[in-house]
Parts: sequence; structure tokens; C-alpha cells
Amino acid sequence: MFIETVECPVTEFQARRFLIQSEEAVRAILATSATHALVNQQQSTIDVRALMDGAPQRREEEQQRTVEAVSAATQSLRDSFTAVQSGTFEIDSLGPVAGELSERIEAAPDVFLEVTRLKTKDEGTYVHSLAVSALMMQLARSLGYEDEAIRELGVAGLLHDVGKLMIPNAVLNKTDRLDANERQMIRNHPELGYRMLRQQSNVSDIVLDICRFHHEALDGSGYPLGLSGQKIRAEVRLATVCDVFEALTSARPYKKAWSTKDAINWMFDHSQMFDKKLVLRLGSMFS
Repeated sequence: MFIETVECPVTEFQARRFLIQSEEAVRAILATSATHALVNQQQSTIDVRALMDGAPQRREEEQQRTVEAVSAATQSLRDSFTAVQSGTFEIDSLGPVAGELSERIEAAPDVFLEVTRLKTKDEGTYVHSLAVSALMMQLARSLGYEDEAIRELGVAGLLHDVGKLMIPNAVLNKTDRLDANERQMIRNHPELGYRMLRQQSNVSDIVLDICRFHHEALDGSGYPLGLSGQKIRAEVRLATVCDVFEALTSARPYKKAWSTKDAINWMFDHSQMFDKKLVLRLGSMFS
């Protein structure tokens, strides 16, 4: 396609009048805050109108592929969580799961988000973890991480909430206000997950740190250790942004789902807690 101009709220994409010849070029645009692109149909070598006419069918097909992939990944993750409890967990088994999720969110980020928002009470923790994993990989890819590092972050996202295995579903799915003991139970899940994973073989420091520290905040108001600023590694900051975004945009027993825009705006307004550069980059993936 021949692009006349790309409209961005900010100026990180300034190219004008150019020919898109690869998927990499498309991803470069999508990684910015671009909201519109003006296509010159006469100078394009593909029929853009015909491409757009077929969009509804392609979206439906992509949605079906995503539903199937999320269903299979949910079962794989459930098996992995059980293996962690029993001491038979093999972390390499999650590599293919992360890879499939990465493909699905890269193919259609909006479709992926729609599908993973549909959680039942029984599978909430699993699907949340799948979605956080995919978001982390997509965000890391847009930031230029190497493929190996992206896969490691994907596995970390899958395992970040493994500590919730130790919390009764009655507490996780409670619609009323939690009492003091229940709140403490929830706040303990990062440390519980960390201890469980630390006893497994071949679990990297990044995976352990993301599991343990994904509820820390830049201003020191998070838990379990109240870390702040540069004491929180970049990979953990990335995980935190994706974790909170996914939680805000999903319906829970105790709240309605927020829109993508509202979630990003709220996180940006609380930049004392979150890395605002990561928030903006994540928001650009769904603009």
C-alpha cells in the first residue's frame, strides 16, 4: 500500500508518502500512537477497497482461531499449575504455549483482548495469565527485545499468578468486600508463588522476580517488599503495566470491565505508580 501520511497524536512517526512492502513496516506504524493512515489507492499495488471488504470475514476467522488457541492454552496452563504443586513441573513445556499466544495477539490485538475478556469464575486466573503473557510479549516486541527474551517474558507472564493456587476460589471470586484476613491472603500470593517456583528446576531470575514483584509500584506503595524506583527491574515494570491493564479491562465478580481508553488514561494519571512510557506504548497497541 502507498501511504500518503500517518496521523499521530505525538510525533514519533514522521514519515510521509511511502510504500509499505512488509509486515514489519505495518508493525512499525502500529507500535506508535498512530490513529489514521491515508492510503493512495491509485499508487497501491493491491486493491485496498477489496481488502477492506473482506475484513469482517477475516475478523470472524481470526476470532475463531483465537478462541481455539486460548482454550487449548488454558488447559495447558492448568496442567502446568498442577505440576508446580506436585513438584513435577517442566518449565520448557510452556514455551510452545507462549509462542502460540504471541502469534495470536500479533495477528489481531483487539480480537485477542476481546476473547480473553470472556472469563468464567473457574478459569479466571488461567485466562488472565494467558492474556498478561501475550500482552507482555507484544509490548516487549514493540520495545525491541530479542526473541529469546520475549519468550522468557511470555513464560513469566504465564506463571506470574501461580501463587493464587493457594487461595480458595471463594476468596478470589468474592463479590462482597474482603475482610482483613482475606485481603492479606490475596496480598500473599506473589510471595507464595515465588516460593513455589524457586523449588522448581530451570526457573530464571526474571521469571522469579516477575512472579514475586509484579504488584510493586514505582512510588513504593506496592507489595510484598515495598520496592520503589530503580529497585524495580525493567522487566517487572513491564509485567506490572500489562497485569494491571488486563485486570482493569476485564470483568470481575466485583467490577465491570473498563474500556481500553479508560484503563490507559487511569494508569497514565497514576504515573507515580507505573512507568508512563510503557503505559503509552501499551495504549498505542490498541489505538
